[in-house]
Amino acid sequence: MFDFGHLLLTTPRLTLRPLRSADAAAVFALHADPVGMRYWATPPWTDPAQADTLIAQDQAALAAGDYIRLGLERRGDASLVGLCSLFAFQLDSRRAETGYMLARDCWGGGLMHEALQTLLGYGFGVLDLNRVEADIDTRNTPSERTLRRLGFQLEGTLRERWIVAGEVSDTGLYGLLRRDWLARDAAAAPPQPR
Repeated sequence: MFDFGHLLLTTPRLTLRPLRSADAAAVFALHADPVGMRYWATPPWTDPAQADTLIAQDQAALAAGDYIRLGLERRGDASLVGLCSLFAFQLDSRRAETGYMLARDCWGGGLMHEALQTLLGYGFGVLDLNRVEADIDTRNTPSERTLRRLGFQLEGTLRERWIVAGEVSDTGLYGLLRRDWLARDAAAAPPQPR
């Protein structure tokens, strides 16, 4: 597999990079926000040490090529405003899953679309993935819009899949195929002169 420990991806407004120890406070803030974690598969964090643990696990996993989780560093002020990931690699099937979270004060500005567009481009290009999947809480309409805007299609619903802090929720399963990603890029490209 790959060593993702030094992976850097850039967008017009973001640098996607591995997490560092100095990011612990920002990582904790993302996971401790009850509104931001409303549709997550775990309850909000309560212990700042959870961020240190996640960062240490990520550093080892990135170096081993187990998964990719990158911090979204805003270029203007170098603040960490979110995370995005490719994980659960099934190499024989050229498949992975994606996940993401964004600080609440950045919602609605297109930053996650920008980050995922770049991460998916890396996945379908460099990693030669054939399929990327996402599962989201069916009530999370902003996340659904993000996925659909990227070309993901709803492929099914798993009823009562998660019980988090006593609350039961359904999961929408979304998929994006490499050929659909490439067709979308081709359709968006300006016409070439003849």
